[in-house]
Amino acid sequence: QVQLVESGGGLVQPGGSLRLSCAASAGIFSLRTMGWYRQAPGKERELVARITITGSTNYADSVKGRFAISRDNVKKMLYLQMNSLKPEDTGVYYCNADPVAYSWGQGTQVTVSS
Repeated sequence: QVQLVESGGGLVQPGGSLRLSCAASAGIFSLRTMGWYRQAPGKERELVARITITGSTNYADSVKGRFAISRDNVKKMLYLQMNSLKPEDTGVYYCNADPVAYSWGQGTQVTVSS
């Protein structure tokens, strides 16, 4: 059973940057499109970035041009570089396949506030 462990969140001022990481314990990580999901306070969880097994990427309009998703299939790691952060980026960030295929991890909290 695949376990996903997210890390790298924190409190950052508007305009700042964070890099999130996701470690997959096992499984067929390299054969799946992977994504970063965000759950803002009081809102549904949404997909904000995805990356295919060949490295093609897609982003939600709200993060396009500011976030960059990447992956390392050998290390079974997924990353999200977040720049020019805005208060509306606040939320808990999760990684999973797209479509969702694994149990959710604990997520990592990102808070953008001055």
